[in-house]
Amino acid sequence: MSASKRESWGSLRKLPSGRWQARYPGPDGATYTARTEGDKALTFLTKTDARTWLAAVHTKISLGQWYPPAAVAAQNRAEAAAEKARSMGFEEYSERWVQTIKTERNRSGKMRAIATVRSYQSKVSGYLIPEFGDTPVREIDVGRIRAMTQRLDRIPAPLNPKSKFNGITRPVLIVLMMILRQAARDGIIPAAPSVSIPRQESVRHDSDHDEGEDVVAPRQVEALYAAVPEQWAIMVPLAAWCQLRRGECLGLQRRDIEWHDDGSATLHVRRQLNANTGDYTDTKSDAGKRSLSIPRLMTVRLKQHLDDNVAAEAKAPVVPASVRGSVPLSNTRWGYVWADARDCVDGLPHRFRFHDLRHTGLTLFAQEGATLAELMRRGGHADIRIVLRYQHATMDRDRELANRMSDRVADDIACALKEDEET
Repeated sequence: MSASKRESWGSLRKLPSGRWQARYPGPDGATYTARTEGDKALTFLTKTDARTWLAAVHTKISLGQWYPPAAVAAQNRAEAAAEKARSMGFEEYSERWVQTIKTERNRSGKMRAIATVRSYQSKVSGYLIPEFGDTPVREIDVGRIRAMTQRLDRIPAPLNPKSKFNGITRPVLIVLMMILRQAARDGIIPAAPSVSIPRQESVRHDSDHDEGEDVVAPRQVEALYAAVPEQWAIMVPLAAWCQLRRGECLGLQRRDIEWHDDGSATLHVRRQLNANTGDYTDTKSDAGKRSLSIPRLMTVRLKQHLDDNVAAEAKAPVVPASVRGSVPLSNTRWGYVWADARDCVDGLPHRFRFHDLRHTGLTLFAQEGATLAELMRRGGHADIRIVLRYQHATMDRDRELANRMSDRVADDIACALKEDEET
C-alpha cells in the first residue's frame, strides 16, 4: 500500500487494489474515511474522483450541512422504514395489530379477555381483510369506508332478517376505526378518517319495540321448564328466578350452593362458562361475583336436580353434559336445547331468548319494590344505566304503594270527619 498523499484538505492514498481512499477531518475533531450513505466503505476508481468527493464534503462542512456517516445512515434507515410502513398493506398491519392487543393492556390497565381478542380477530379476518386486502393503509379513506359500510348493511340480520339493522356493521366499523387510530399513532397515516359509528340498534326487533314485551308470565316460565329435558331443566329457574346469565348458569358447581339449617339456600356466583373458549373464566365484571338467596319456589327442584343429575364432588358442574358427568354442558349444545324447548311453548314473544328469562325475573324482582341498587346487586350489573330499564317496574310498584298510602290516609280522614260529625 502506498503512503498517504496530503491534499490542500484531507488526504488520499492508493490501495493495493489500485483504487483510491479518501480521509478527512470532521468538524468534531475526528478523522473520517469516505463512506457511503449506507455507512459502508467507499473507494474511488481514480484519484480525480477521490479529490472531487473530498471537495464536496468540504463544501458541506463549510455550509454546516455535514453529519457523521453513521448518523446519516441511521437517518436513511429510519426514513426507509417509515416509508415502508406508510406503504404497508392493510392485511399485514391489521394482523400485527391483533397480535399487539393480545399483549398490551387496555385503557383501564387490564389485559383484554381472550373472548374480546377473538371477537376482534373475527371482524378482521371475516370482514376487513376480505374488504381491503393488501390496500395500503394510507389509501383507506372515508369513501372506501362508506362503500364497505353499504355492503355490510345489505347483509341480513341472522336473528331477524326483516330488521333494518343486522348487528354486523357497527362492530366491524368499531374494530376498523380502532386499527386506523392506532395507525395514526404509529405515524403510518396522518390521522384516522372522520367516520361516525352508527348507534347500537336491536337486531331482533324494530326501533319502536317495547322491551316490556320480552317479559313473560310465570306460567310460561313453568311451561319452558317442562319443555326442557329433565337433566337440564334447572337452567330455566336459574335464569328466571335467580336472574343468572347463561354462562353463569353453566359455570355453576356443586360447591357454589350453600344449604342452611332452615332449608333455605344461598347461591354463590363465582365464574362463568365462556362461550368462546369453552373454559371457566371470571364473570363478566367484578359486580358479577355475587351471592343470591335462592327463592323458596325452586329449592325443592334444585335439591332434587342435585341428587339426580349432579356428581357428588364439590367441583361437579351443576349442569353437566351427561348425568353426573364432570364436563359442563356447552353453550352451543344448550342453544339447540333451548331452541327446541322454546318452539314447544305457545304465546312467547318473537325470538324469545334465554336471556329474556333473566329480564323477566329482574322485572318481577323490581315490581316487588327492589331499589335500583338492589337490582344491580341481584343482576350483577356494573353500570346503573343498564338497570334503568327496570325503572318502569319500580315506578309501578311505587305507584301501587303510593295509592295504598293514599287510600289509608283518605280512610283515616273520613273516619275522623265522621267522628267529628257524630260528636
